[in-house]
Amino acid sequence: MGHTFPNMKLDGGRIRVAVIDDHPLLREGAAKTLDSEDGIAVITQGSCAEDALRVAREDDIDLMLLDISMPGDSISAVQAIIAEQPNLKLVILTVSENEDHVLAVMRAGCDGYILKGVSGPELVRAVRAIHQGESYVSPSLAAGLFAKSRKSQKSTAQNADPLEALTYREEQILDLVARGWSNKEVAQKLNLSEKTIKHYMTKILKKLHVRNRVEATLIAHTKGDANIRE
Repeated sequence: MGHTFPNMKLDGGRIRVAVIDDHPLLREGAAKTLDSEDGIAVITQGSCAEDALRVAREDDIDLMLLDISMPGDSISAVQAIIAEQPNLKLVILTVSENEDHVLAVMRAGCDGYILKGVSGPELVRAVRAIHQGESYVSPSLAAGLFAKSRKSQKSTAQNADPLEALTYREEQILDLVARGWSNKEVAQKLNLSEKTIKHYMTKILKKLHVRNRVEATLIAHTKGDANIRE
């Protein structure tokens, strides 16, 4: 049985985060990095799937970072948390090379996938973006995940490139989203309103037949470096 480690620091209206990982040094390092930032407070830590479930159900948090390779059934815990706490942002922080596991939680509806080893500033940036409703997928992970997903669906998928359904403007927007830009940043880049970008993203998700920005980002990575059309 695991146990949680609450922080004494009050959140003060900041993004309330839980970090669940069975490796103390990695967990505490991520927690320290986030907790030192303005606008972010690490409320509690845990070390197993059971901790993740308990924290999601009992603690008042906005976002949870968790590994999927730790004691307990982490995949089932992720699926249960997403079903029970739809407003909680759930982010996988992993070194796992098991793409089947990551695909399982992706399809369940996780909000982000971050490979351990990411820099402190990039981790903070990803947490802020995900909290604001954006998505983040480590580029090296995204390429492998998309290839795996595409292969598993080959028997039923159409041969046509799904990106061909997008208009020129929609491709521009998806390119920027794939880079991790927020709706606000995309709007400023393209001289459009943030509301217009949200409307475009809804259309993009429908055309690509995906449920969220994370899955759309995975598809965008098939274009290589997702260069912006100027």
